[in-house]
Amino acid sequence: MWETLEKKMSVNMKTIELVTPSFNEEKCIEKFIEEVDRVFSLELPDYQYLVTYVDDGSSDKTLVEIKRMEEAYGSDKVHYISFSRNFGKESAIYAGLCNCVGDYVVLLDVDLQHPVTLIPEMLKAIEEEGYDCATARRTSRKGEGKIKSFFSRNFYHLFNHITGLKLMPGATDFRLMKREVAQAIAKFSERERFTKGIYSWIGFQNKWIPYANVERTEGESKWSMRGLARYSLNGFLAFATTPLRAIIYMGLLIVAATVVWIIKILVDYLAFGVATGNGVTTLTLITLFLGGMVLTVLGVIGEYMARIYMEVKNRPIYITRETNIGCQSEKQD
Repeated sequence: MWETLEKKMSVNMKTIELVTPSFNEEKCIEKFIEEVDRVFSLELPDYQYLVTYVDDGSSDKTLVEIKRMEEAYGSDKVHYISFSRNFGKESAIYAGLCNCVGDYVVLLDVDLQHPVTLIPEMLKAIEEEGYDCATARRTSRKGEGKIKSFFSRNFYHLFNHITGLKLMPGATDFRLMKREVAQAIAKFSERERFTKGIYSWIGFQNKWIPYANVERTEGESKWSMRGLARYSLNGFLAFATTPLRAIIYMGLLIVAATVVWIIKILVDYLAFGVATGNGVTTLTLITLFLGGMVLTVLGVIGEYMARIYMEVKNRPIYITRETNIGCQSEKQD
């Protein structure tokens, strides 16, 4: 598949492939490729572009718009993969990277919150400064709600502390990379994916490109607070075993507290003749405390077991309903 598609590319110009997950983004499809075409015409005339739309099971006319762009710009400029249902942005990213064919690969959102105008600066970091990839990070969160911004900022600090990885605060999925880097990311075939963590884990020389937050051109964000919370939890569980170790420390702490309490009861009884260890209230509190601890421990273990269960099923990360690049209907490895 790779060799066949690569023959379509010009032998004289390097190709920059833009992989963009799209879910119910019918209003953004045309504006996105128009902006790409404008930037490449003005700032990157020595490169050719290829846009790969990954339709994540949209229920609107996203796929219709993508096909219209294919007719307008040609199949050498527009590739698409359309899922059989909504598998999520992480699966869409994986599908795009598994099927990329460009010399360089750019991962970015179709709503233009990731400015296409940053691509020339990213490309310079790779070709002139020797980096393997360049990743955009937001220096402001203008337009975001205060609560969402607060949790987003603190997520990175907590994640770094728990996992030992180093996520840059404000880091985004917007990244330009050599195809070798894209292929390395595509080797991660786990079902519960966290691409930002994968970026950090694989290494490579990366340059951070700062930019101010840009609001969507059309539509509304598909990320709710609940969705972001689940995404964050997946990130923690995918790269951290700290919660499991914390259970051990929690158990030791309870044992230590129990020993101290027993010593206090014995001292009170032997030294002062006071029996402080009796009483229904005390027994009730102890029972409730230990019961709560047991449920918490089982919950943490259950979260890890659920992910193991999903992994050993070895279900495909996504299923393709329709595509114009001849990729496989299922991609597992």
